[in-house]
Amino acid sequence: MSRIFLFASLCLPQLIIKIIGLTTGWHWHDPFGATVLSGLAVISAATMLAWASELAEEDISQGLALAFVALVAVLPEYAVDLYFAWNAGRDLSYAPYAVANMTGANRMLIGVGWSAIAFIYYWRSGKKSFTVDRGQAPAIWALIVATTISFIIPMFGQIGIFAGLLLFAVFFLYIREAAQHDSEEKLAEPFIEGIIHRYSPQQRRVLYIGLFVYCALAILASAESFAEGLLALGKQWGIEEFLLVQWLAPLASEAPELLVALMFAWRLHPRAGLGTLISSKVNQWTLLVGMLPMAYALSYWWHGTVSDQAGPWAMPLDARQTEELFLTSAQSLFATIVFCNFNFSLSEAGMLFGLFIVQLFLPGTTVRLGFGVFYLALAIFWIVKDPSTRRNLKAVLLKREPEAEKVPL
Repeated sequence: MSRIFLFASLCLPQLIIKIIGLTTGWHWHDPFGATVLSGLAVISAATMLAWASELAEEDISQGLALAFVALVAVLPEYAVDLYFAWNAGRDLSYAPYAVANMTGANRMLIGVGWSAIAFIYYWRSGKKSFTVDRGQAPAIWALIVATTISFIIPMFGQIGIFAGLLLFAVFFLYIREAAQHDSEEKLAEPFIEGIIHRYSPQQRRVLYIGLFVYCALAILASAESFAEGLLALGKQWGIEEFLLVQWLAPLASEAPELLVALMFAWRLHPRAGLGTLISSKVNQWTLLVGMLPMAYALSYWWHGTVSDQAGPWAMPLDARQTEELFLTSAQSLFATIVFCNFNFSLSEAGMLFGLFIVQLFLPGTTVRLGFGVFYLALAIFWIVKDPSTRRNLKAVLLKREPEAEKVPL
């Protein structure tokens, strides 16, 4: 419990500052200090949310746990992204930042998170591959369908409400399907396992409900300060704000979940770690993207007509946002196809990581479009060269039982 109290205390400064601001109108004008404190609160709250989610899964039905945990586990990411989307409804200059945060989080999750699981497992065990839990078949289905939708979005130059509704539908179909699949490997951190065995179900419920409420308040109190602080720091330090929002904001909100997943790999349970990150990818690629036009539309109506260039039914995308979304979609498609043989190897992880790093340090229109096309070519090559991938891709799309590669752990 001492860990929980420690992380809860790290959220307190930002909560106190927010309360003072709401009651007195005072605002902290130091962008660096505001960003550090609010970022610390986001990281701490995200860590406690991960713990609360693991506790909740012990006490409620699997289907409800999946839906509930999916909604709260990536709340820090949602809070920052929806803040930008909401403000875009009154000022279109905020729209690029909503897309920046979303695309950065998704690409980082695959390029760094998924790859790191294989790297750490190899370091610890010396084995160059491991099987992927077949219970992830609904997640792979959801990623393929959501990625198909995400390829269509740039063609219209906007993220519309209809596209958002389609992504919501994909998420809820995924939840319904996933509830019928028992994971082959479901583990909790030793710290959480200790709480599960030490406290009664009633005490655990009080604990995780209290954590959910406290973390939600901390994240809501931090979202504006963190988002605006990043923009102010970009201007102050001469760094492009788009890049700070795209990479620094997701790093803060994703770090706790990444650490939990990597700890599973360190304990020689790579499937559990990878399953956590695959679920997170589904949540972000469906719920998060789908919520952006909803938040934009609500804000547009709330503030009234603010631009002759856009209406309330879709959040507009400029050329760079379109390129970023295309690149993110292409990376998602290739990474998902890689998993269709339900085996993840060190070489595949190296390819995902290497491609991510190269395009990260070579920004530009030509690079983004070129890498997007290259990812698509790789996806096609993977399907053509591997019969197991073709069979399992067909099985996943038709919702049949996939085959698993016989790779000993």
